[in-house]
Amino acid sequence: MKIYTKTGDKGFTSLIGGTRVAKHHIRIESYGTVDELNSYIGLIADQDIADHDKQILKQVQDRLFTIGSSLAADPEKSKMIIPDLHMEDIELLEKEMDTMNLTIPELRHFILPGGSNTISYCHIARCVCRRAERITVHLAENSKMDEKVNIYLNRLSDYLFTLARKIANDNKIPENQWIPRIR
Repeated sequence: MKIYTKTGDKGFTSLIGGTRVAKHHIRIESYGTVDELNSYIGLIADQDIADHDKQILKQVQDRLFTIGSSLAADPEKSKMIIPDLHMEDIELLEKEMDTMNLTIPELRHFILPGGSNTISYCHIARCVCRRAERITVHLAENSKMDEKVNIYLNRLSDYLFTLARKIANDNKIPENQWIPRIR
């Protein structure tokens, strides 16, 4: 299989199902942003973090590919069987956050990104996740979409924030608290 097809040279691409759309179409933007997020998740998993966290991130990457497949399919024309999300996928993120919250200090301040590369990568991924969520919420206003996609992305951004805090705690790195300057 060739990597280049030349079919997108004029600014259009095909959805699963054959529909041609502009590369700036919101559906393309949505799964492109999910793909970007998946790359950042891989970067976090490549860091020196707990094996359990690496395993969870591997599952997250799989779910993001599932989401990307769903977003890349034309809901009106695709006949391809696409993997789907389950409520258990969302519940896993919630369970992981609940477990992490048992070991980290109570949140009393806003946290500024930083402290280590790994912590910063978590915050970058969180921001990209929030952008993916904003785009998919917009897409859902005009197109049929699995509502679990937006729920998953919402939960994942919270998970990434909590993971950043856990990594700081595990490595005894003080959180970069935002203390507002008030005159």
